[in-house]
Amino acid sequence: MRRILFPLILGIVGCAILIQLGLWQLRRMEWKEGVIANIEAGIDADPVPLPEVIDPSMKYLPVTVSGTTGAEIDVLSHTREQGGGYQVVSRFITDDGRAIMLDRGFVPQELRHVERPPTRLSVRGNLHWPDEKGDATPDPNLEENIWFARDVPAMAEVLDTEPVLVVASFVEGDAQGVEPIPVAVEGIPNNHLSYAVQWFLIAATWAGMTVGLIWRIRQRKY
Repeated sequence: MRRILFPLILGIVGCAILIQLGLWQLRRMEWKEGVIANIEAGIDADPVPLPEVIDPSMKYLPVTVSGTTGAEIDVLSHTREQGGGYQVVSRFITDDGRAIMLDRGFVPQELRHVERPPTRLSVRGNLHWPDEKGDATPDPNLEENIWFARDVPAMAEVLDTEPVLVVASFVEGDAQGVEPIPVAVEGIPNNHLSYAVQWFLIAATWAGMTVGLIWRIRQRKY
């Protein structure tokens, strides 16, 4: 009995810790689902006029804005239905004279170079600060006007606007073939269930190894 006492205690304690980690991930999953539900409710709320003072704490705020498009940035993108293409981010001069950025939506590859002269639009959309640029993201190709992520401060510097991006969900006016892609919660990760399953599988493995070790100890001859 003494020979198996230590591995037995170690197995029980290890399993208990691993199971608790799995349960913690399940609680985190429930918390994240609540966060996502709140974000979704905020995205779909009644829009307000574009605030005078804007900061990243207003991410996802639904707004309405009217004005005229200008120079644009093309961000490499794709959709499930149309494949590869670009997000069109335009300089946008509002009716009250503010220069902001408008993510007008998606154009397929073959429409990228179609001329899109300045046009007046009335837009419903959401303020957004996309978290797309990582360490491995290439710098934009400024000569070809191709960007690989929406980087609000960098795009604002190039387009000479406020560091404010409105992602269009509905457009009135000549959309010029650009299809709005509204802000959605699908891109917000919630991997806690898979993490919980991993901890529970490790706990099962730990338990199996403990049983195997104890069996081997008991089979040894004195």
